[in-house]
Order: sequence, then structure tokens, then C-alpha cells
Amino acid sequence: MTPAQKLIGLGLAILLALAIGFGGAWQVQDWRLGKKMAERIAEQDANHQKELDAITGEAWRQQAAELDKRLATEEKLALQDQQHTKELSNEQRKQAVIRDRLATTELRLSVLLDATDPAGGCNVPTTPGTAGVVHAARRAQLDPAHAQRIIRITDDGDNAIIALRACQAYVRAIAR
Repeated sequence: MTPAQKLIGLGLAILLALAIGFGGAWQVQDWRLGKKMAERIAEQDANHQKELDAITGEAWRQQAAELDKRLATEEKLALQDQQHTKELSNEQRKQAVIRDRLATTELRLSVLLDATDPAGGCNVPTTPGTAGVVHAARRAQLDPAHAQRIIRITDDGDNAIIALRACQAYVRAIAR
């Protein structure tokens, strides 16, 4: 082997050693960067999981608050429904008593007459008699059938007012 060949062989050996050194350094650097990248990704995953846990916890809290509101509203509505049912029942009982008193003629409905009306020739006495006390100057007694119809109409009006109050209370409770 000639000295030139030895020199070329030595140059190749040096180049090969440098290439292996650079390749090894590149692998080590890649390994280090890969490890750092893996650490960064793991840290990002941990942060992401914390954020998801916080969002989930807030969603559960909001859902529980809405459930509490709904249950409170349902409880209020149930109490109001009981109250309105009781009012309606009481009114119906009162109406039944009035209808019974009208049917047994224990109670009689009468109307005031206009004393200045010349066409009102009703001769109902203005002084109290043995049957009852008349509190006005001139009164006319209503037919019992007409009195029953009037009571039915007022019953319907009373029921409508109670139902209207119940609806208004329901809307107010829901609107809150």
C-alpha cells in the first residue's frame, strides 16, 4: 500500500468516524428532543384533562342548580294547586248551601224596584211582615226557578275567578 492509499484510507476512516459521530449525536439529540416532546405532550394532556374536569364539574353544578330550581317551582305549584282546590271546594260548598236554601224557600231572592218608575205597579209591602224583614222601600220577589239560574250563573262566575287566579299564580311561578 502506498502512502497515498494509506492517506485516502485514513481520510475515509476519519470521514466514517465523523459520520458515525454525527449520526450518533443526531440520534442522541433526537432522543433528547423526543423525550422533551413526550414530556410536553404529557403535560399538555394533563392540563387538558384538568380543563375537562373543571368544565364537567361546572356542568354538573349548573345541572344540580337547575334541578333544585325546578323542584322548588314544582313544590310551589303543588302548594298553590292545593290552595286553589281548597278555595274551589269551599266555594262549591257555599254555592250548594245557597241552592239548597233557595230550593227549600228558606232563602228568597228579591230585587229593588225603582220608586220613581210609574210602570212598576208592584204592590209589595214596604213594611216588615211576619214572614221576613224588607230593608228597602219597594222590592219584588224573584221566581225560584229564576233565582236558581241566577245562582248558577254566579257560581260559574265564582269558579271562573278562582280558575283565573290559579292560572295567574301558575304563570307568575313559571315566569320567575
